[in-house]
Amino acid sequence: MQQLVAELERAGIGQLRMNEPLSSHTTWKIGGPADVLIVPASDEELEAALRLCAAREVPWTVLGRGSNTLVSDKGVRGAVIKLGDGFDEVRFDGETVTAGASYSFIKLSVMAGKEGLTGLEYAGGIPGSVGGAVYMNAGAHGSDISRILQSASIVWEDGSREVLGNAEMKFSYRHSVLQERRGVITRAEFRLASGDRKEIAAAMATYKDRRRRTQPLQMASAGSVFRNPPNDHAARLIEAAGLKGLRQGAAEVSQVHANFIVNHGGAKAEDVLTLIGKVQQIVEQTYGITLVTEVRMMGER
Repeated sequence: MQQLVAELERAGIGQLRMNEPLSSHTTWKIGGPADVLIVPASDEELEAALRLCAAREVPWTVLGRGSNTLVSDKGVRGAVIKLGDGFDEVRFDGETVTAGASYSFIKLSVMAGKEGLTGLEYAGGIPGSVGGAVYMNAGAHGSDISRILQSASIVWEDGSREVLGNAEMKFSYRHSVLQERRGVITRAEFRLASGDRKEIAAAMATYKDRRRRTQPLQMASAGSVFRNPPNDHAARLIEAAGLKGLRQGAAEVSQVHANFIVNHGGAKAEDVLTLIGKVQQIVEQTYGITLVTEVRMMGER
């Protein structure tokens, strides 16, 4: 690891932070340290970092804005890559929108609405980055990334670049090709449609009000913990099983939205994992349905 860091420093590749606590980089406010956090500022720096990791056989993983992610209390061995300012941009060209992977997905939806473009209203309540949204095929209110994405620019683990079209992304429910093949999304191009600014703003306001009433927005969480099973909702099953308010340490099944687990302050990853296991066990015993996590697990167990 020291040799990798020395080579990264000599190459002038991004910001480097040793033993960086990842609790300050996740919306759950949970997580131990990364051996090294690499923050590349350009495609070239990212490519070089990935090549050096491969040459030194150092494992790596990507962290976006830290939503939908549970980092182990023991932290992450190897390198964690978090895209820097060079990937935090947006460009509008008619009905086509190109956004950097570290750009806020919520901010993108707001900017599109101001431009009079429809198709991203649903994204106003999805925290995280554009890259993370594409990786997970993020969706809500009957829509998702697969309906609007034209292409995604990717740097693969060997440092090579490629642009994939919508079909090549292999989208399905909360899934993309990036969960099959290791790479880093650097930017995405979306095809939206012209719309009425007032209607777009009204739709976004309706979604925002609904989130305010139905989600624990004032508490640290990672968003929805479980995927919805076919023809049902995880939150309905968890609530019907009487699990709202179930606690493990400082982690609790939200009393506002049953598919959220909130951190009351000081919760550990093990608390959340234990709570996840209890919820899965009780729901399966009660309804015969196995809940599958939507949250991405990261780090040493």
